[in-house]
Amino acid sequence: MGIAEQITTQAGRTGLAGLLADPKSAVVGLDFDGTLAPIVADPERARAHPGVVPALSALAPLIGAVVVVTGRPAATAASYGGFAAAPGLEHLTVLGHYGAERWDASSNAVTAAPPPPGVTAVRDELPSLLRELGAPEGTFVEDKERALAVHTRRAPDPDALLEQLRGPLGELAHRRGLVVEPGRMVLELRPPGVDKGVALREFLAERDAGPVLFAGDDLGDLAAYAEVAARRGAGHPGLLVCSGPVTGEPPVAELAERADLVVAGPAGVVDLLNGLTELLR
Repeated sequence: MGIAEQITTQAGRTGLAGLLADPKSAVVGLDFDGTLAPIVADPERARAHPGVVPALSALAPLIGAVVVVTGRPAATAASYGGFAAAPGLEHLTVLGHYGAERWDASSNAVTAAPPPPGVTAVRDELPSLLRELGAPEGTFVEDKERALAVHTRRAPDPDALLEQLRGPLGELAHRRGLVVEPGRMVLELRPPGVDKGVALREFLAERDAGPVLFAGDDLGDLAAYAEVAARRGAGHPGLLVCSGPVTGEPPVAELAERADLVVAGPAGVVDLLNGLTELLR
């Protein structure tokens, strides 16, 4: 079945048609974890699906730009993705920490805004708070430098623990001028006003972009979805893709409901990218 036949909405079909009609102004935006890289228990062991770099290397020269928008540090996502020095990806951009950091393949360098002071304070307080709350073994903190993510997926009852932690972590974040962003078995404490929608909007304005495809898998991608939806309302074609889990779990409902196309995890995203390349050749 072709891409067009898999798309379930008229807006999505219009988005695909717009991308195919004007590829040189088109931007393909992609989340990293769960979209390009399979979700794993240890975030430090995440790596892009082996088909990602070949698929992007073939697609990127045919379109205006490829941008990866992630909560990870930009250099980490570039490294875990295998993007540096990949043929065809000389102009790929990674917007890390929701746009606070930027890695450009052309220079292999990172530019970044000053680190937020609230994150330093939370980094110091978080271990003792988790101990006071009796967080069980399996709870772990991922230090993203400009944000801190508390993961519960290794705990005996990850969903119940997530609900237990939501209130206290929200109070800690508020006290230090941060916000809490929920995700699948994770709560991330980060500065306000920083999200994938803002990052994507600024990149698209910089490129004077036309059609946009954005693919994501979790709640943090909703802001980018909203940006594409707003552009569609202003007459710019857009295509929203949900990367669903491959473990038998349903996709994140909030994304699946808004998506024009749901694919089966990073392997499905690779198939989509390869399909776009075939249509553009």
